[in-house]
Amino acid sequence: MLKVLEAGFYSTIQDTGRFGYREFGVPVSGAMDGYSSGFANALLGNEEHAALIEMTLVGGKFQFLEPTSIVFSGANMHARLNDKDVAQHKVINILNDDVLHFSNARHGFRTYLAIKGGFRTNVVLESQSQYKPITANGIIKKGELIPYQPFSNLQNSNSKVKYDYSILKSNILDVYKGSEFNKLSVKERRQLEMGEFKVTKLNNRMAYQLEPAIENNLQPILSSPVLPGTVQLTPNGNLIVLMRDCQTTGGYPRILQLTERSMNTIAQKTSGNTLKFRLKE
Repeated sequence: MLKVLEAGFYSTIQDTGRFGYREFGVPVSGAMDGYSSGFANALLGNEEHAALIEMTLVGGKFQFLEPTSIVFSGANMHARLNDKDVAQHKVINILNDDVLHFSNARHGFRTYLAIKGGFRTNVVLESQSQYKPITANGIIKKGELIPYQPFSNLQNSNSKVKYDYSILKSNILDVYKGSEFNKLSVKERRQLEMGEFKVTKLNNRMAYQLEPAIENNLQPILSSPVLPGTVQLTPNGNLIVLMRDCQTTGGYPRILQLTERSMNTIAQKTSGNTLKFRLKE
């Protein structure tokens, strides 16, 4: 069991997401930064879908009640194991009652704590990803006990895998044309391609709103399918980038669609960070 001594600002259990239920209005969910979460699981030899903890802005404090091995990846949250600094992107063997403490995020926004074999929380609609009201709780809480399968002395591999820090450092979002892109005027397209946009305080697992607003002469559309990574244009010209917990349909024009890599990049941004779109053909 993992005992949550401090939960952090916004920490959740996530895996790769909940698929096959969008027709019922169920979001995909899953880790916001699929690259960093997948990297942590891969170093442990876990299955791609293995559940881990996603921490946002401020990390948690955890006590391991049984031996295991862990990896954490993503934003640097200055982790300490039993009050000693420990490194990211490295397999760490854990003993009974070891305490792991994370602080504030630096050089990114989200950190992933993976454990050998994955956390063993309830599966709902074929996923462990927390999303209320699909799951009983939307976040992990102080005092909670999170189950895992104990492991002892995982052998380190001689192979090395280099983490791609450009996920944290880049401010370029590669995008494809959305369904309504061709309805934009030449001026509106130029604003998108040449402009620099800032993440507002309205950012979470459902969507990121960017500023400044751009001109918008498009009419609303009939409610149509949207996906994580869809960029919507509101009537007042605001850009909304839909994220992992987004709705399944929407009535705003869908002008751009982020690549998977760009989804991981924006997931590591927070209020005040700047971004640029790069259109791919």
